[in-house]
Amino acid sequence: MAEEDNNGAAEALPPPPPVPSDFTPSKAEAEPTKKKAPRLPMARRGFGSKGQKIPILTNHFKVNVSKNDGHFFHYSVALYYEDGRPVDSKGIGRKVLDRVHDTYDTELAGKEFAYDGEKSLFTVGALPRNKLEFTVVLEEVTSNRNNGNCSPGSPNEGDKKRLRRPYRSKTYKVEISFAAKIPMNAIANALRGQESENSQEALRVLDIILRQHAAKQGCLLVRQSFFHNDPKNFASVGGGVLGCRGFHSSFRTTQGGLSLNIDTSTTMIIQPGPVVDFLIANQNAKDPFSLDWAKAKRMLKNLRVTTSPTNQEYKISGLSEKSCREQTFTLKQKSKDDDGEFQSTEVTVYDYFVNQRNIDLRYSADLPCINVGKPKRPTYFPIELCSLVSLQRYTKSLTNFQRASLVEKSRQKPQERMQVLSNALKINNYDAEPLLNSCGISINNNFTQIEGRVLPAPKLKVGNGEDFFPRNGRWNFNNKKLVEPAKIERWAVVNFSARCDIRGLVRDLMKCGEMKGISVEAPFDVFEENPQFRRAPPVVRVEKMFEDVQSKLPGAPKFLLCLLPERKNCDVYGPWKRKNLADHGIVTQCMSPTRVNDQYLTNCLLKINAKLGGLNSMLTVEHSPSLPLVSKAPTIIIGMDVSHGSPGQTDVPSIAAVVSSRQWPLISRYRASVRTQSAKVEMIDNLFKRVSDTQDDGIMRELLLDFYVSSGKRKPDQIIIFRDGVSESQFNQVLNIELDQIIEACKFLDEKWSPKFTVIVAQKNHHTKFFQPGSPDNVQPGTIIDSKVCHPKNNDFYLCAHAGMIGTTRPTHYHVLYDEVGFSADELQELVHSLSYVYQKSTTAVSVVAPICYAHLAATQLGQWMKFEDTSETSSSHGGGGPNAGPAPVPQLPRLEEKVSSSMFFC
Repeated sequence: MAEEDNNGAAEALPPPPPVPSDFTPSKAEAEPTKKKAPRLPMARRGFGSKGQKIPILTNHFKVNVSKNDGHFFHYSVALYYEDGRPVDSKGIGRKVLDRVHDTYDTELAGKEFAYDGEKSLFTVGALPRNKLEFTVVLEEVTSNRNNGNCSPGSPNEGDKKRLRRPYRSKTYKVEISFAAKIPMNAIANALRGQESENSQEALRVLDIILRQHAAKQGCLLVRQSFFHNDPKNFASVGGGVLGCRGFHSSFRTTQGGLSLNIDTSTTMIIQPGPVVDFLIANQNAKDPFSLDWAKAKRMLKNLRVTTSPTNQEYKISGLSEKSCREQTFTLKQKSKDDDGEFQSTEVTVYDYFVNQRNIDLRYSADLPCINVGKPKRPTYFPIELCSLVSLQRYTKSLTNFQRASLVEKSRQKPQERMQVLSNALKINNYDAEPLLNSCGISINNNFTQIEGRVLPAPKLKVGNGEDFFPRNGRWNFNNKKLVEPAKIERWAVVNFSARCDIRGLVRDLMKCGEMKGISVEAPFDVFEENPQFRRAPPVVRVEKMFEDVQSKLPGAPKFLLCLLPERKNCDVYGPWKRKNLADHGIVTQCMSPTRVNDQYLTNCLLKINAKLGGLNSMLTVEHSPSLPLVSKAPTIIIGMDVSHGSPGQTDVPSIAAVVSSRQWPLISRYRASVRTQSAKVEMIDNLFKRVSDTQDDGIMRELLLDFYVSSGKRKPDQIIIFRDGVSESQFNQVLNIELDQIIEACKFLDEKWSPKFTVIVAQKNHHTKFFQPGSPDNVQPGTIIDSKVCHPKNNDFYLCAHAGMIGTTRPTHYHVLYDEVGFSADELQELVHSLSYVYQKSTTAVSVVAPICYAHLAATQLGQWMKFEDTSETSSSHGGGGPNAGPAPVPQLPRLEEKVSSSMFFC
């Protein structure tokens, strides 16, 4: 009311005096800059104390920093060829700077430097001058420049030029210029919780020193990991691809001081050795004569080979059009009269190597040659003289078979992993690294001992009012009923040509269901696929099956059981799910009846029950509602994840999935909302999407309305968000972009509504591991760590909720970025632990909270829908086609049909 009075008073005043024209703009622009301060990750409020205390070892190695007063000096590096062109080729930088280091020691005042292989170089203390220029000459191992349309070894113009210089050398100019200085005490400040740009840069310098140390030993470097060229570390995963085991290392600031985190790491490399052997393995061919050469050409492009007998190294630019015995080139030779003239003759590659070079060729004559020349000036080698160089990364996505093989071969039990890591520290011998010494840094060789706590498992409720405690993170439904069994009625079976005894399967399913408390009616019918469609495209097979079902059933079924012929990745899966869920709103469960036993049927029934709206088990505390804070006020729990296409697929849209709890005070029931967004974009951009002044078409509105309807017309007072898949560098975006959108979505629904938020990020791909001292087993489920190796200031903790059965347990690293709800450390850790026990698909605790698992499942399943989309129409017809049309719009996913939109279809 007071405002209105003021306005009334304002109207009574005379008009304001005229404002000078040049003054207005600055005033107008100054207003909006009063932006609210960005949200920052919160500081830790305290430590948890619940649970049984236990000693734990971790793969963090203590780093002592004895020097605190100097500076790192950062210099920019620019490389040029002799004629002033900038050097474009990757990988030459280290060789050039090693040469600078060896040749110009006095000009560099004897200083060691750390070089990142690209444009940055760091020293401890300053170099003599702010700008230094050097010229170095490198003998080229891989020269294929000015080596025209001829085979190596034949004298031509290029060779004449070269003879004046020692063996194929090249001159480089190097400019090193001062860029910045970084105080070393920034590291000490970070350890006190005062992080800054400087402290991140200073740690980056230390990481670069370790990378350079590894590069000098001939390792392949991949981000923070390095891989030695040692066949003992290679394991074939099929298709000419090897898993190569190496190490990850990074410096971390922790509450216990600076530590070096070392872990094993695996990357994929191309099988080194003869090119033909690789191609045969890659294409699973029986011999070189049955290879697909178009495929081979794509596969080989840009790989490096050495050629025998000279052992020169080259990069493959392609394959010859013709076979070795037909492919010709122009050979220039000195004429017999010795008058300095050259005569040119056309010879085949085969003749040249066999007759002029006297090299015996066994099988290359009828195969294409390898071309290592430039586009206009090819240089050919017979394929059998070429061998692939070791440690070349394979960056394409792996097949399911390769992935399974890789997982199996890279498993390590806890004690084996500890042994390998201890050895790594010895091999690396960091004490001998001169730069680390000049920074005053020494690295302890022992695993750091810390204190962990084991939280007790939460009590679970099943049918008939029975409660029980899971043991070792696991339980089963033997002799137990489900807490809320659904009814399987009005259903049918469809069979896409899987071979099995369907009547026996249905009988077993009904019997198994009865024991769990699920009433399973007899199915209406079994629909067998018409054999003539077995080879048809997946979408056609699904259409035909649906026509059959619709023509014979009296009405829409409530549930369809679908039998697939292959265990994994059946092409029919995506189109089938889409047809049922988006077009018809029918709940469906796919199964592959190859190995059906009681356990398999029980697992299927758990999924079917959850999809049909039942509940398998729940936390006793959500039944009696007594969860700290969550049961006191309406609370929605959100899980968010984005899944991206495989590496190398740039045109596949990313898929954002957000799941939300429903029917408060429950935290075991969820539904999902899924949208596509631009490829490789990690931030979810559809949380709030204003279409008009009254319409928001975003994800959050859908979820909030569902919560309201399913929770007895209550709006949530508390919104707890679990976000997966973001790195520390993106925390601020989660807090300031995504959270802002969610708040906007709430305000759009009701201007006066201000719920409290808690935002937690879960990370799985980090490299901290935990071990039980003196035990071969993994840490117990429920092990939580929130001290010593955690962040000096921020609110984070590690939790191993699940029982690690194979390999070494990977803890989940939870970062509490924001908490308006006001949880104590124990309350929040207990909530996260409890949410690992509500995953309806399994009878085990899961390694990351269920809402995140569900978001991941929903994104993956809808990704399968996209696979068989004809995206061409969406991208070309709306894209405008012209060069300035901007990026093509992202094809939209069909929405779930209303009957299943709030179901747990993703289970």
